[in-house]
Parts: sequence; structure tokens; C-alpha cells
Amino acid sequence: MPDQNKQTIEFKKNIVNFDNSYSSLPEIFYQRINPVPVKSPELIIFNKNLGKNLGMDIEQPEECYAQIFSGNIIPDGASPIALTYAGHQFGHFVGQLGDGRAVLLGEVNTPNQRHDIQLKGSGQTQFSRQGDGRSALGPVIREYILSEAMHALNIPTTRSLAAVSTGEEVVRETLLPGAILTRVAKSHVRIGTFEYFAARQQWDNVKILADYAIERHYPEIKTSPNPNPYLAFLKAVAEKQATLIAKWMGVGFIHGVMNTDNSSIAGETIDYGPCAFMDNYDPATVFSSIDHHGRYSFGNQPKIAQWNIACLAGCLMALIDDDQTKIKKELGKIIEDFSVKVNNAIEKIMCQKIGLNSKQNNAKTLLNKLLEIMKNNESDYTLTFRYMSDVLGEKGDSNFKKQFISKNEIAEWLNEWQSFIEQQKNSKEEIYHSMQAINPIYIPRNHLVERAIKAGVNDADYSVMTDLCSILNQPYKEQHVDSDYKNPAEPSDRVYKTFCGT
Repeated sequence: MPDQNKQTIEFKKNIVNFDNSYSSLPEIFYQRINPVPVKSPELIIFNKNLGKNLGMDIEQPEECYAQIFSGNIIPDGASPIALTYAGHQFGHFVGQLGDGRAVLLGEVNTPNQRHDIQLKGSGQTQFSRQGDGRSALGPVIREYILSEAMHALNIPTTRSLAAVSTGEEVVRETLLPGAILTRVAKSHVRIGTFEYFAARQQWDNVKILADYAIERHYPEIKTSPNPNPYLAFLKAVAEKQATLIAKWMGVGFIHGVMNTDNSSIAGETIDYGPCAFMDNYDPATVFSSIDHHGRYSFGNQPKIAQWNIACLAGCLMALIDDDQTKIKKELGKIIEDFSVKVNNAIEKIMCQKIGLNSKQNNAKTLLNKLLEIMKNNESDYTLTFRYMSDVLGEKGDSNFKKQFISKNEIAEWLNEWQSFIEQQKNSKEEIYHSMQAINPIYIPRNHLVERAIKAGVNDADYSVMTDLCSILNQPYKEQHVDSDYKNPAEPSDRVYKTFCGT
């Protein structure tokens, strides 16, 4: 390689100022390991806006990002590690999981937040078990599209900084092109991270982890008069999770694998595997090919989040030096309160979606009546709420009524709803705009995501992906694009199953 190229690569390694707080913890928390180099990386997409927000040098040639985001070059200041954790998977405890195919390069401090930068699909670690440590291209495209769409929908989420093809194949049911995703998160500490040490009764390490999480994510606890910081920590995590789940429910998002190892203590949506957005409204909707009994169905997500919080409570119990009976009672109250908080948060969002206040008399009854009609009519979840706002605008009620087979039934409901609207303090115009602001018109529908995946996998055509991402970046704004981007799939184009990709 010519000297000039060597100098160029050396210069490119200084792309951002890394910090590495997690790697300063005892080494039982992680494995120090570099990503496994790949054959011929090529940049698929680089999220320049996110890179700029992270303080990253965003004006380098594509070769620079291809080499760094594939793991072929370790940027200056990075301290690559694979994190240790355990988890309850579909209700069964697995005591050793960890980053089997991911490496945390390090952290970046911005004025308001610390962020992890992680390579996903970067090769085997000691946690890989029998896995190859790699990712196929399809799941990388899916996570990039879904996570960035969730961010545009104002839902707490990990972000996607870059996607790189590796020039290598991975073996799944067949040979598939490989890829690596660069993921950005507030942190990768999970409920399962606590479970790893609690299961081994390593209470000193549970305390180290809890203190680290409080310092990083909930520093206000340290200055709080609360005598039990770990109770306050559990309560804070529970509140973040309740808010997150309510936001999921508001847009029809189904995570698919809400295991405790996929539950972030920072309150972000993390690990986009067999996730999907619901088309026709049905609380029992499941897309994940491995969720055979509907444990993680759309309507079950609040209960599962509560179950996960209970798992975290069990890990923290030993840290609270107090009467055990009293501790169990206080922890139990936080877990019980979670159910109330998450359901209240869901009701608030859902009532907002139909322009009402959840505290308004009979608002919840009216909402539940609509949901029942939607279920019976197999109405599209997204468009039903979006078109409802049109009833208050210039477009009228025709598009809204098209979502229903039972015209008389929905017409009767609509009259009742409009009488509720008349009772509101705000004007119809104000309610219209508030409904438009909370009800998206564009979501990453399953058939659109699959279309982008097929184009990338079969033809190395990423324009379908980038076009879709551009539209999803403004989910609440009517755009001059093909109506296919907002409409549900035709029966022949529907996607019924989604997959993890491991």
C-alpha cells in the first residue's frame, strides 16, 4: 500500500472523541476483544445527521467509514469490549448470554447525553455459543429502517449510525450476504445484565452495576432525599418502561422478543429482531416466527414489561439493607404501581389519538368501543386514527369510514364522538392539529421493509431502503409520494412472519 494511503487511513482513525466508562468496570463485566476483520467492506448508508450530533467527523471518504464501521480499523480512543449478561428468554432463565455478535467500541459524550457506539455482527466473542457472530444483510436493513423510523415517531430508541456490507456470506437456511450495523444507544445495560450477577449471588457486582447505572442514567437519585437509592432506581426504570410501552402501543409497534436481555434500563427500544408494525387492529397480533404461544403479542406487551420489572426487582432486593418484609412490600408496590402507570399512560395516548382527554367522563368507554369496532372490522390501525382527524378538517369522513365494513355501526360511533369533541375547550382546528401531530400517516409497514430487504439482498440495490428511510423521517407530514407508502399491503404482498436473523 502506498505511503499516502497509509497516512490517509491513519488520519481517518480520529473520527470522534471516545470515552470508555463501562470498560473501567471490573473485567468480569465484559470481554476485551476486537471486531473480526471482514473481506471487503462497502458502506451502505451513513447517518450523517446523527454522526454530526455525536461530534463525529462526517466529511471523510466512504472508504473511511466502511473500514471503521466494519471493524477493520479500530478508531483512536476506542476500547472494544463485548458485554456480559444473562436473561429470561420466553420466561425461561438462561444464565449466560452476552454480546455474542456485537462489540462496543466505546462511548461518546455530547452536551446532554453519553452514547454507546456498538458494532453489531462484528464476529465471534466468548459469548457466541454456537453462533457465527455475524449478521446477515436483511436484519441489518430491518434494524436500520425500524430504529430510525421509531426515532422519527418520537419513541425512545437506539439509533442506527451506519450499515456496511462485508463482502462475505453467512450461513443461515441458505447462504446470505453479510453486513454490520453500527448502533448508538444511551447504554447497553439490560435487566439481564443485573440477572447475570444476581443469579451467581455476586451482590458486590450487582451493587457496582446499580451504582454505575444510577450515576450514568439517573444521577438525580444521588441528590434525592430517598433513603433507598436502589428502590428509587427501580422506580425510575419502571417509569421509563411504562412511558416506552405506552408509546409502542400508540403506534402499533410489536417488539417481538421482550426478553429481559432485550430490556434496556435506560428506557430505550433495543434489539430489533422480529419486530413489526401492526396493520389490522387485533391485540393478539404476533409476527415473530419463534413466538408460538403469543407471549409477546401486541396486547400482552404491558404485562410482559411488568414481568421484566419484577425480574429487576428480584436482583436489587439484596442491596437494600432493611427489614426484608418491608423491602418485599415496597418492591411489590413498585411492581403493582407499574400496571397502573402503564395503563394510564396508554389510555392517555390513545385518548389523545382521538382528540379527547382521558380524564373526560366516558372518554375511555368511547375509545374502547372504537377499538372493538376496529377489531371486528379488521380496520387498519394507523390509517383509522389518521383519517379520523380528517373528519374535523376539510377532507371529511369518507376516508375514515372506508376503514370499516359496518357503516351504520361506525356512523353511530362517529356521531357520539363528534358530540364529545363539541364538549372540548379547544377549537376543532386545535384538536385537528393535535390529532395530526400524534397520528402518523407513514410507518415502516412490513411489506415495505421486506421490499427494501429484497432489493438489498438480491440486487445490492439500497435505493429502496434510502427512499423509504427518507419518507419515514417525516411520518406525520403528508408527502407527495406513491400512496403505497401509506396504505396496507395487498393480500398477496402481506408479511405474516418476521425473523430474528441469528
